[in-house]
Amino acid sequence: MPDAAQPIVLEDVWKTYGKTTALAGLSLAVPAGSVFGFLGPNGAGKSTAIRIVLGLQRPSRGTVSLFGRPLPKSRGEVLRRVGSMVESPSPYLHLTGRENLEVHTRLLGLPPREIDEALDMVNLSGVRDRLVRHYSTGMKQRLGIAAALLGNPDLLVLDEPTNGLDPAGIHEVRKLVRDLPRRRAVTVFLSSHLLAEVEQVATHLAIVSLGQLRFQGTPADLQARKAAIIVAVVDRPQVALELLCAAGYQATAAEGQISITGHDSDPARINSILVHGGIAVSRLTVEQPSLEDLFLEITDSETLQEATSR
Repeated sequence: MPDAAQPIVLEDVWKTYGKTTALAGLSLAVPAGSVFGFLGPNGAGKSTAIRIVLGLQRPSRGTVSLFGRPLPKSRGEVLRRVGSMVESPSPYLHLTGRENLEVHTRLLGLPPREIDEALDMVNLSGVRDRLVRHYSTGMKQRLGIAAALLGNPDLLVLDEPTNGLDPAGIHEVRKLVRDLPRRRAVTVFLSSHLLAEVEQVATHLAIVSLGQLRFQGTPADLQARKAAIIVAVVDRPQVALELLCAAGYQATAAEGQISITGHDSDPARINSILVHGGIAVSRLTVEQPSLEDLFLEITDSETLQEATSR
């Protein structure tokens, strides 16, 4: 049984459209109170998974649970605990920010006091009486998030919330998303194809490719998948390479420097081997692979395997 404390649990979820498979046995679990980055290249199945989570589509097979309750059986009950902004928001441009949220509160039967609380949360209180046609794109995005926060949801689903934003707008949305679990006790499920953006706010990650889960864990777990590279600039690279290989290290030489890989590589020991071997070491650095490099390695390898198997 799914853990009732987990806002989202997918178990072996498939979704097919005729001969096209959008999801192929996707399983994932979202911890409560997390900012959960749901990552994958365009066409990976992210949007399909989100529509299934929001009850807009049914899986071809597999199970979906929100807060430990199964969909679609408990759809009406659990979706009251979910707020969402899927794709770009479409506010009424001829209304003010506050008037836009008034429309939502009337439809949802919510008290008017929630409007000012939501606008304050997204830092739009100062422009609440300005017509939305005069809002920047970033302000419109934050207004969409404010609408999703009405009703104090326990789960907030955001699909590509920084799409089309300039650097200032991206920074505003990023800070807002990072602070939401602390300020509103809400779990954020954030879909994106840009790991460089998500890694700055996410506490947990899932990477999908071709409709399947390729990784799930924390950013530190992802980083640990690949060891750092130690780079040494030396005077006699070929001799240095022979010394390190004789000591059991995986190393390559190019352009006057040695690159050493392996999870057990110790910079101090490597430096000692080289110095005691008569090698002059002018520089020795540890280069950590970026999370974006790891993301591209995971997704590109899967895409390549799919293309070559056809």
